[in-house]
Amino acid sequence: MNIKEAMDVVARISRNIGQVVVGKEETIEFLLASLLGNGHVLLEDVPGTGKTLLAKALAKSLNGEFKRIQFTPDLLPSDLSGINFYNQKSGDFDFRPGPLFTHILLADEINRATPRTQSSLLECMEERQVTIDGITHKLAAPFFVMATQNPIDNQGTFPLPEAQLDRFLMKISMGYPTFEEGMDILLRFQERNPLDELSPAATAEEVAAAQRCAAQVHVSRDLLGYILRITEATRKHPEVRLGASPRASGALLRASQGMALIRGRDYVTPDDIKHVAVPVLAHRLLLRHGLKIGEAQEAGVIRQVLAEVEVPAEETLAAKGKQVN
Repeated sequence: MNIKEAMDVVARISRNIGQVVVGKEETIEFLLASLLGNGHVLLEDVPGTGKTLLAKALAKSLNGEFKRIQFTPDLLPSDLSGINFYNQKSGDFDFRPGPLFTHILLADEINRATPRTQSSLLECMEERQVTIDGITHKLAAPFFVMATQNPIDNQGTFPLPEAQLDRFLMKISMGYPTFEEGMDILLRFQERNPLDELSPAATAEEVAAAQRCAAQVHVSRDLLGYILRITEATRKHPEVRLGASPRASGALLRASQGMALIRGRDYVTPDDIKHVAVPVLAHRLLLRHGLKIGEAQEAGVIRQVLAEVEVPAEETLAAKGKQVN
């Protein structure tokens, strides 16, 4: 698959999601950039803004397997990964795979599960594999986790630790619709649910090929340095106790490559990096003044860093790339 074919795959998926989700073009862009970057997404917003709807629309847009898990305090790690059970007929243990063995996984209200269950996602999200009773099982490609959580309701929840948050390539929110978007939502859903009529727009194999294509999007050495200077600046910021990790640098790179492909280029520009920097980096910061109550302050730190770090000159950045028409 070449870059033009990958762009076509992404455009088809985006249009398909747009049949269900009103507005939110930027949120859909972030979601698809994360998918192309072979990462995962944490959707955090108040109830009723369309988090689960967006996740379902993406899942139905791909002709692959989709599993949904409602996270609750009594959910066990084996409920996700599967178990080895004794087969009386064969006299041996057989493996029964859990919902992690899928292409698209919706982890609904992930922060309602206990830390033990949350930690069972670390291996599968990072290494695309699950180890059960000492045996490693590879997961399908693509494997994409969309997790949702409500930032307001803290009763009966277990905040995600920094190690878990660092596994999410982006943390994004839906936000409330405008008046015009709200009217469009009411009209669109008045007589039917367009999600029920949504057909797949791409196959899992096409998405996996598009991911490989996105990884080949050209990034100049100057821009690699720009990414590193941004992440290093977060570690030196006076208000930050825990800055962006090396994994965050890689996430910023992959998200920028995905965004460049979505925008029709086979090379990354500084604007691509700036556009994805807040959703990629803000949730990875731990500020000095105490517990996080939201991302307004963390996002402000990232924007301040972007304003202070010198941007490379653009004339040499596209030397090995080109605009795709």
